[in-house]
Amino acid sequence: MAKTPFDKSRFTWESEITILKDQLRTFSDGRIVFKYTIPRMGKRVDTVVLYRNMVFLLEFKVGDKEYRESTYDQVYDYALDLRNFQKESHNKLLVPIMISTKAPQYQNKLKVRDRIVEPLRCNADNIGAAIQYIGSRFEEPAFDYVQWENSEYLPTPTIVEAAQALYRGHNVHDITRSDAGAENLTVTTDEINRIIDYSKANHRKSICFVTGVPGAGKTLVGLNLAIQRSDAAAGEHAVFLSGNFPLVTVLQEALARDKVEQEKQAGSKLSKSDALRSTSAFIQIIHKYRDSFVGSDHVPPERVAIFDEAQCAWTEDMITKFMQTKKGVANFEYSEPEFLISTTDRHQDWAVIICLVGGGQEINTGEAGLPEWPIAI
Repeated sequence: MAKTPFDKSRFTWESEITILKDQLRTFSDGRIVFKYTIPRMGKRVDTVVLYRNMVFLLEFKVGDKEYRESTYDQVYDYALDLRNFQKESHNKLLVPIMISTKAPQYQNKLKVRDRIVEPLRCNADNIGAAIQYIGSRFEEPAFDYVQWENSEYLPTPTIVEAAQALYRGHNVHDITRSDAGAENLTVTTDEINRIIDYSKANHRKSICFVTGVPGAGKTLVGLNLAIQRSDAAAGEHAVFLSGNFPLVTVLQEALARDKVEQEKQAGSKLSKSDALRSTSAFIQIIHKYRDSFVGSDHVPPERVAIFDEAQCAWTEDMITKFMQTKKGVANFEYSEPEFLISTTDRHQDWAVIICLVGGGQEINTGEAGLPEWPIAI
């Protein structure tokens, strides 16, 4: 009988747990976290082992008899995302390990770059030895493992600067360009920047609504503001959030390809995965932003939050049912606009919300429409 996806998943988990019980049985301390979700990135690490004040990232390929390049890239990307976006990992030694359980033993060479160890190749029999070896080679400052596990999202200044550099000279204008004149877009952007400056100077919280028919240039205004208001040195972050997954994918992909091509023409080499990582610093899926604050009291690093297609945010009834059935969150009693506003309102000083509202666009079942925002306020 063929195994169903559920059966295969259960078999994989049983195998991983059995292997780890064997490999880590002599460890007297440490902490294990299964399926750790990297904040806002939507990626989950198979297993994290926190040991001797280092972060070991384990990616299992149960049954694999060879070490695949795709697994190497996958686990290395986990380390880069943690380094760039998870607050508690900014200064930690990160050790990615790719585990092909039935592959032959590999002679790893210890290489460290920017506090990330080059991914180690292990099979089911030498994981513990590899972790012990790395643990014996480095002396790292002590940190709270539970605090690391519950760490909040915070992009590093370098990744914000990379995002700004990536956006400059972009060609994605062709995707978002509209029939509205450049003067109109400039006037709108300047006015919102004036409101942001006022809010910052006077310790106020403000909300702006930018309306227009499809193609009027709202997206371009939002993207420009997200980049203009990201001051890495001052800790001022901004983010462009959209529930339109295809839009986010197209924008990130177009910007990444542009940057790779620019670097190529300049005689430099940049991988598309690194370019895509930079776009994630300011263009994100709104649901991942929202979910990162459910059940936590984290304060978002962003002082300026741009919500694309704000009229599509869910009603209280719609999001309550979704949270209960899909996320297992009971007692969620907000409309989506109310919850999004509440996250930004966690700032004690100043913050600005910018809602991009498409005029003449149909509201689907469960979407609150523009009137819900002033009700939430």
